[in-house]
Amino acid sequence: MIQSPQDDESLRLKVFFFRTRRGNEPVREWLKSLSPIEKRTIGEDVKTVQFGWPLGMPLVRKLESGLWEIRSNLPSGIARIMFTVKDNAMILLHGFIKKSQKTPMDDLHLVREHLAQLRGE
Repeated sequence: MIQSPQDDESLRLKVFFFRTRRGNEPVREWLKSLSPIEKRTIGEDVKTVQFGWPLGMPLVRKLESGLWEIRSNLPSGIARIMFTVKDNAMILLHGFIKKSQKTPMDDLHLVREHLAQLRGE
């Protein structure tokens, strides 16, 4: 995991990008592919969660035990960033643009793998 540049002790949560065993940071890589407007919108939503945790709908929805999603409305669709919270850290596990009503099973499976890897399972 790499700590975000926002490392101020006064923050409610610190933000980290999940890093795979191979050293990839899937959420950071996904964010780089987005437009500046989309990045800004998602960044503001992450910051809102960071400063206001715990939050609920409409911005944050609990998916299952230890797993939440940030719901960002973008011009191109609805972005989701799935994350977990451990101690005072929000760890961004997976991000994607949602194209259907339900969260795709492939995305849920992937985020569960990332969460298991993070937990050392």
